Amino acid sequence: MTAGALLFALDLSHGPWEQAQRNDSLHRAVARTLEIGRLADASGIESLWVSEDPDGWDALAVLGAIAARTGRIRLGTGVVNPFYRHPSLIAASLATLDALSGGRAFLGLGRGQTEWYRQALRIDAGSPLAALEETFHLLRQWWATPYRAEAPAEATAFPVAHWRRAFGPVQEHPPIYLAAVGPKALDLAARHADGVIFNDLSSQTFMEEAIARVRHAAAAAGRDPAGIAFLARAAVTVTDDPESVYERRKATVAMIHTLPGMERLLATPGYDIAGIIAGVRRVMRTEETLARGGNLLDLRSAGDLNAARRLIPTDLMAELVVAGPAAHVRARLAEFAAIGITHVFLAAPAPNATADSLAATIEAVQPHS
Repeated sequence: MTAGALLFALDLSHGPWEQAQRNDSLHRAVARTLEIGRLADASGIESLWVSEDPDGWDALAVLGAIAARTGRIRLGTGVVNPFYRHPSLIAASLATLDALSGGRAFLGLGRGQTEWYRQALRIDAGSPLAALEETFHLLRQWWATPYRAEAPAEATAFPVAHWRRAFGPVQEHPPIYLAAVGPKALDLAARHADGVIFNDLSSQTFMEEAIARVRHAAAAAGRDPAGIAFLARAAVTVTDDPESVYERRKATVAMIHTLPGMERLLATPGYDIAGIIAGVRRVMRTEETLARGGNLLDLRSAGDLNAARRLIPTDLMAELVVAGPAAHVRARLAEFAAIGITHVFLAAPAPNATADSLAATIEAVQPHS
């Protein structure tokens, strides 16, 4: 992508629905989700991303409902994986969403947490990297006329045999963004993806090194590095009380960054990230929960979040979290733009948010060109 103003995104997760069902208020949570889609569309937010975990909602169903209530904003997943959804179903779902939205669909793709699929859901996860690469090849075939895909002879994850779909997407090339953490996944994104998604609380150090790697690998593969987007799921928060945000976001570190390999996202000079995360894993009982295929709900109930928070330095959170008065946030986002970030995610809107207030937030934190 060519340099320019940062684009702003918003993501939705099933968390509010989970809480609401316990309070017998699911209907209100559903209405709020659809209202956030409408507000985002009216505010100028560029894209809306809906997450999907195997213990939560159906992301594509939610996106279909939002598509009917919006007219401009791009809509997609953040993210789905080819174990929970076979590539043929991903192809069908995105083509359907693209038709429902008039050509506004995109795909956020990732490997998911393979322990869930292998241990609990009894899905043969094989090689996640091979599965992702084969998914790219299959989707590109199914999304181009004559909508027929065939895997190469060496395919191991999805040896599809000359399968034709009835129709394809509205767009000629629906974008595919890859959630990538490790070097092999970053190289895969460089070869095939339209952009790279950096998970929540990815440090500036990690993102800068990853962007440089992807751009180098893309050029080596004959692609134009300037055409690749880099998206920071930073949950940007404008507030006069950033310390409370730091404390709250420690739960994300305890739940997400203790998963295998995810700690590398936190790389920050001056901090022993491996040591910090090892301690947090112990009190969260992450490894034993994953070993039996436990999901995020199990991790939350098995672990000691209060003990985990005490092990996570607050000054580290100040490095990782983008929160504070508008001028502070704007300066942080200018640093993001300087290393090549093209999109940043805002935190979930407050209950009293309006389209005008969201637009004002974007204007207040947009780095000066």
